[in-house]
Formats: sequence, C-alpha cells, structure tokens
Amino acid sequence: MIRIAQLTLARGIKPLLTDASVVIHAGHKAGLVGPNGCGKSSLFALLRGELHADRGEVSLPPAGRIAHVAQETPSSSRAALDYTLDGDTDLRAIEAALAQEHGSHADDAHESGERIALLHHRFELVDGYTARARAASMLSGLGFSVEQQSQAVSSFSGGWRMRLNLAQALMARSDLLLLDEPTNHLDLDAVLWLEEWLARYPGTLLLISHDRDFLDAVVGQIIAFENGKLRSYTGNYEQFERERAQGLALQQNAFVKQQRQIAHLRSFIDRFRAKATKAKQAQSRMKTLERMELIAAAHVDSPFSFSFSNERIQARQLVKLEHARLGYGDKTILSDVDWQVLAGARIGLLGPNGAGKSTLLRTIAGDLAPLAGERLPAQGLRIGYFAQHQVEQLRVEHSPLWHLRRIEPDTREQTLRDFIGGFDFRGDRVTSPVSEFSGGEKARLTLALLVRQKPNLLLLDEPTNHLDIEMREALTEALQDYEGALIVIAHDRYLLRATTDELWLVADGRLAPFDGDLDDYRRWVLTQRSSAPTPVHNAPSTEPAPDRKAVKRAEAEARQRLAQRRKPLLDRIGRVETEMKTLTDDKAKLDEWLASAEAYSDSNKDELKQAIARQGDLAWQLARAEAAWLDLQETLENADASQEPDGQRAGKVAGEA
Repeated sequence: MIRIAQLTLARGIKPLLTDASVVIHAGHKAGLVGPNGCGKSSLFALLRGELHADRGEVSLPPAGRIAHVAQETPSSSRAALDYTLDGDTDLRAIEAALAQEHGSHADDAHESGERIALLHHRFELVDGYTARARAASMLSGLGFSVEQQSQAVSSFSGGWRMRLNLAQALMARSDLLLLDEPTNHLDLDAVLWLEEWLARYPGTLLLISHDRDFLDAVVGQIIAFENGKLRSYTGNYEQFERERAQGLALQQNAFVKQQRQIAHLRSFIDRFRAKATKAKQAQSRMKTLERMELIAAAHVDSPFSFSFSNERIQARQLVKLEHARLGYGDKTILSDVDWQVLAGARIGLLGPNGAGKSTLLRTIAGDLAPLAGERLPAQGLRIGYFAQHQVEQLRVEHSPLWHLRRIEPDTREQTLRDFIGGFDFRGDRVTSPVSEFSGGEKARLTLALLVRQKPNLLLLDEPTNHLDIEMREALTEALQDYEGALIVIAHDRYLLRATTDELWLVADGRLAPFDGDLDDYRRWVLTQRSSAPTPVHNAPSTEPAPDRKAVKRAEAEARQRLAQRRKPLLDRIGRVETEMKTLTDDKAKLDEWLASAEAYSDSNKDELKQAIARQGDLAWQLARAEAAWLDLQETLENADASQEPDGQRAGKVAGEA
C-alpha cells in the first residue's frame, strides 16, 4: 500500500501540494490527472526518492521494487533486444554469475557444479528461457520490426529511444510501475497493445496520462490534483468526470444558498446594529457570520479559448493524388494511390506504425513529391500542417510574440497578445524565449501559428502529444467548429471520434476506406496480432497455406457485415444522445435559475411553481432517455458478441477457397 499523509511539496518557490493525503492499495491501477505543471511528475520523483517532501509522510512497501521509464537513453551499440532485456536486472545478474562460474577454474569442481546447478534453477524461476521471446514480443507490440530489434540503440531517433525505454521498464520485475505519459511517442496500434499489457500487469500502477480513452481502459482509480490537494475518485476517467461534475454542481448550489443567507444576515446587521432594542440580535448575527465557514464558488475555467477560421475556397476537390506511388528515394511505401480530398471532408487515418500514414500526409501537404503519378492541388488551397518536425522548427531563441509578428508584421501587438492568450500564453510568457518552454507549450505555440494562417485544409499528425486534457478538449471543440477539410493521424481516440466522419486504413502498401468504427479497428488490430506468424515446428504441416487474398477479402466482408448491423443501432443511439444533451442543457439552465435569488422573489411565485414542475418533468424524461440509451448499448454489445471472430471466419473462407 502507498500512503501519502499531510504532504507538502514545492518545486523551488512554487508550491505544488499542501497538506495532501491519499492512499493507493496494493495491486490497484490509479491514474493521476491535472493540468501541466501541477506536480504529477514531481510526485513521481518523490516516490523514486529523487525529491524530498517539505513536510508530511510518504510510506511505500518496504521491499517493493519500483520501475519507471528513463528519460535519457544512452547512445549505445547494444541491440534493441538486449537493451530491453537489461530491464530485468535479476535475469542479467544470474547470467553474469553463470558466465563467471563457467569461466572460472574452480579448485573444487563439485562445489562449482552445485553453484552452477543452483544458478540454472534460479534462471528457470525467473523465466530466463522465455525472456528473449517475451522481450521480442514486447518490442513487436511497441512497433519494432524483427530487423529493428537487432539494430543498435544509437541508430534510433529520440521518439523510438523512448519506446525502448518503455520496453525496458515493462521488462523490469516490479511491484510498483510508474508511467509518465507513456503514449506520447506511440501510435494507436502500440497504444492498444500497451492497454492489453497493462491490464495483465499484476503489480501497482501509477499512470500519468492525458488520454481519456487510455485511462478508461486501464485504471480503476483517479487521483486528481485539485487546488494543491490530492483527491481520490473510484472508477475510471469517465466516472471521475461525472462525479466531479456532480460535486461541483452541489458545491455551487450550496454557495448560492449560503450567499443568500449571508446577505440576509448582513441586511439585518446594517439595519439594526445602531438601535438599542435590536443591538443584541445584531451582535448575535455578527458572531454567526464570523463562525460561518465560507463555501467557495465552484468553477472549472479552461485557460484556453481559440477557434480555427478558414479562408473559403470555391473548389469542391481540394487536392488529388492520381496513380501516385509514395515513398523515399528507391523505397516505395504506398502504391497506386488514387485519392481525392473534398471540401468539408473529416478523415481519420488508421494503420500500423511504418505503414505510410505520415508519408501520405507529407505528400498531400506538398512536403514530399510522389515517386510516380501526380499531386493536383486546387487553386487557392491553403494547407495547415502540424507534425513533429513543425514543432522542431520553432526558433527557440525567440518568443511567441516574435513568431506571430513574423507572420503578421503589421498587426497591433495587443491584438497578437489577445490571440496568443487564448493558448494560455500570458504576461511574461508571451515574450519569453521558446527554449524555456515544455514540450506541451511548444506544441501549443505551433498550433497557434497554424490557427493564425486560416487554412482551408488541416493536416494533423499526432497533434495531442504533450497536451494536457484541458488543451485536448479545447482543440477538440475548435476542430468540431472548423468548417474546412480535416485529415488527422492520432492515437487519441476521443479526438478521432469527436472530430472525424470517415476512417481510412493505411496497411500493406495500400490506402482503402475502413468499414467500421474505432472499436472495429481495435478488433482488427487484435485479429492481426493473433494471426501473426508463429515459429515453425519441426513437424511439417500437411495443411495447405491459406490464400492471403481470400483471407483479406473475408476480413473486409466480415467488417462490412458487422458495420451494417451496427449502423441502425448507432443511428438510434445518436438520436437518443442528442435528446439527452438537449434535456441535460434545459435542466442545467433550469437548475441554475432555481439556485438564484431571483427565483424566490415574491414577483416570481407563479414562475417558481412552473419551474419546479418542469424540473420534475425534465428529470423524468432524462431518466427515460438514459434507460433507452442503456438498452440500445446492451443490444449493440450483444450484436458485437454474436459476431464470429474475424480471424476464425477468415480462416474458414480461405480454406473453402
């Protein structure tokens, strides 16, 4: 069990936590949430012993082993697979001891043999004989090909080295696993694999993440950093949001009620404190006011406020790739691409790492010329392209204001300050050099520069990396209101669901529409993994090899059948959700009015009666809609459960073919 009691923690002169307490039970999986800079990573450093508390107590299991992802990767010539295996220090220690015993010339051969036998027994206990296979499977899940697993660590870029550090941390034998934004350098396929792995992890997990779908799938407890305190919520992130909203609503109602009481007491005191006959009553009410514990007004204000605007374009077709072959130099990534992006399109790109999603986006942006075929852009096309290399192209010696002035030298400074303030760059931060910024702040600045250019086609390649939940929510809302065309690559499924209307799959050197939603894609990924080639056994197989084209065709047909069965249910669910949103909004407005002092004035007696009756009616309608929604969801889940697994069905069809 991890117990934090009355903890006070600061970084320099900045207080992070004050008298904070929380308990995490052994074997629980907890997500830490809060805005960037609130102290989540500092708490991890405290648990690792790298920081000391200013006050309070932190107790950990006495013999517990802690694993975490290293932030630096040595430029080593070791192979990626060996680097991953280094995470299991017990295994490496036994291997070193065995090598020493075999290399020594012991005087007593019998004693040496006993030591070697004992070491081999310990090697078996730590699953040493399966260690390389487990490490290889782990690297494969994180996107490393068989060839890459034998490459030197020094040959990988920064993002891939972070994946290696993650693999090494997962390989370690640990009782407590600390993961700080593990999905930042992963694609969606690797995120899905990591979810599956963490679900099986037997120890205690503390996870810092701004990916709400990832949190929902992995954790059963949320620890929120709220006003310098730690507050524990039972359940995943969705349940946390619901409970916090209910708590804020209750707090606001209590605040309004208390403010009415305070106003009444002060009115009495002001009227009668000077009258001898009422002085005692006035004094009594003054003491009541002094003893009253004030309730703060509830609010969750986002520091972000911005929207995408676009220069209108008359063309219906914005850009087209015609008989295009995409790649680099002599290496072809995608073949025979015939694809047009229409005005107003909202597309999400799916596919495994290295399949060519970023290559496709770079070609559409015009950064990469097709190896063959043509790229045909519309006249007046303005492309806004967000990718990792865009972040790296910021001039780190200059400020956000300088970057904006370079785009719009004639615009008033105050106008630029107001705009950049919507991305939470305020005060001295507007003129501070970018070199002082965190990864999240650099990503926000890059997005701000993109927004200012008013593109009519947005290309976003993993735009949520390093962004906290508040900024992701603001970005999602801005993209929902954006009227231009949009193509997104993202491992954040919440962003994909909320902002895209169609999904395209990049896989096996081809680009094709994906028939289904993100849940279907998850099943597709898991099916692909389960049907991955297995090691060849000594006994030769007498069964004919399956027809690969038939398998692919069967999988596509199965996805289409499932999508057709799901579509009417999804349409009905969408209509019910729209009804629920309308009812919820109406009820919220009514609750707000009923909580106000105006509702209880003498002139509004009749309106108050009608409002109370209307409140009950809305609550009943909302309950009925929620029950209908639950029934539809259950029907949808049953439809999914009755669907035969794609892999089994595809195998049958291939055999028949």
